[in-house]
Amino acid sequence: MYEVEQKFRVGDPPALEARLVGLAARFREPVEQVDRYFAHPCRDFVKTDEALRLRRVGDEVAVTWKGPRIDSASKTRRELELGLAQVPPLPGGPRGGQATLNRWTELLEALGFRRVRDVAKRRRAARVPWQGTEVEVALDRVEGVGDFVELELQASEGEVPLATACIESLARTLGCDAQERRSYLELVIAAGR
Repeated sequence: MYEVEQKFRVGDPPALEARLVGLAARFREPVEQVDRYFAHPCRDFVKTDEALRLRRVGDEVAVTWKGPRIDSASKTRRELELGLAQVPPLPGGPRGGQATLNRWTELLEALGFRRVRDVAKRRRAARVPWQGTEVEVALDRVEGVGDFVELELQASEGEVPLATACIESLARTLGCDAQERRSYLELVIAAGR
């Protein structure tokens, strides 16, 4: 599967949220996410345009690999994400999701991966009915870099052009016009955080 995504900086989050509600968006409760990114021991993910991360949301942790972007109009890329079972904490250490995140970090580092940076954000996700499908929308406040909206669909390789057109149409309707193609990790690094 491919993740077809476009991201935009948001100047007025309450106004954008009101426009989404007007389009029948169904919001979920906000969550705090921590994305921990890693560098590969044998290849440069900056040059190959890949990413490997561990994401913690409460007690849930997943590992995600994102392949190179395949077009210049969106952030479309192949994505593999696998949920990880909770691991027992070390004596005196953190419990739950933080313990799992720390132990998986320890494993990846033992294999030669290098921890690059953590990106913390508050995410308010919704689904918006649009052009016969439901677009996943995320209103994100990223620590140190500001407010953004992500519009995303999952698509097979042959469906990517239709998914891209759908997202572009919704973005225009929402008044989002300056797409941000950099990842949150790239933005955090550029901000010197």
